[in-house]
Amino acid sequence: MYILIGLAIVVASVCTGYIMSHGQFSVLFQPAEYLIILGAGLGAFFGSQTKYTFGLIVKSMGNIFGDPGSSKAKYLETLALLYALFSKMHREGVISIESDVEKPESSPIFSKYPSISKRTKTVTFIGDTLRVYLTTGDPADIDSLMKMDMATMHEEDLLPAHAVTHMAESMPGMGIVACVLGVVLTMGKINEPPEVLGHHIAAALVGTFIGILFCYGVFGPMGAKLENFAHEEHFYYNAIKEAVAAAIRGSTPLIAVEYGRRAIPCPFRPSFSEMEERLKSG
Repeated sequence: MYILIGLAIVVASVCTGYIMSHGQFSVLFQPAEYLIILGAGLGAFFGSQTKYTFGLIVKSMGNIFGDPGSSKAKYLETLALLYALFSKMHREGVISIESDVEKPESSPIFSKYPSISKRTKTVTFIGDTLRVYLTTGDPADIDSLMKMDMATMHEEDLLPAHAVTHMAESMPGMGIVACVLGVVLTMGKINEPPEVLGHHIAAALVGTFIGILFCYGVFGPMGAKLENFAHEEHFYYNAIKEAVAAAIRGSTPLIAVEYGRRAIPCPFRPSFSEMEERLKSG
């Protein structure tokens, strides 16, 4: 939604300013320039990818026009899920959650929180961490394992953002390529009247204009959006990490989820009373 609103503002601002200056849109319609800039830019972008990174980019395309879904309700449900797991551990012993982490798809606890349990990456992050603790019984390295897992996920989430940003940064250069080609064509018409030469020079300069506009007004914001998406996801997993680490250290279920609550970004952080009420409701 925000990316669409932003693109609309960019286009409206550029077009309105051009109209106010009595510009003619027919001059901006240069299909050859668009083909050179977009074709060369996308070609270079595609050529720089591996099978792995290209797959990540394809999967992340929906994130450009979507939203991470960060909200107080999402964090509250996550804390409620963790509280249910921690309470069972505290009440019946660590081994009691073995079936929950081994088969979360059939776990009564996970199934009670469908909006979280359908997030495979989240369930795996929680399940793998608790599974290691069940196996070893040693909390010493759990925090480091979670940090390593989070760092890997974060870097992976940033790869599409960096790829799109690099493509955006190539657009002004591709615009110069189109402009230079336009100047070359114009020099071939050097004997034409000034009005003809002026039209061809203007057409050539459109290439530079389009390249810069695509960089800072279109693809640049898309790369930044993917980067912000990755950062919001990282905040989410950090809250889970703090809660799980506290529970494994021996904190009571309520204190453990309080650790998680304190790690939630302020705009989405529920008050202690709100969290307590959500935990009581199950």
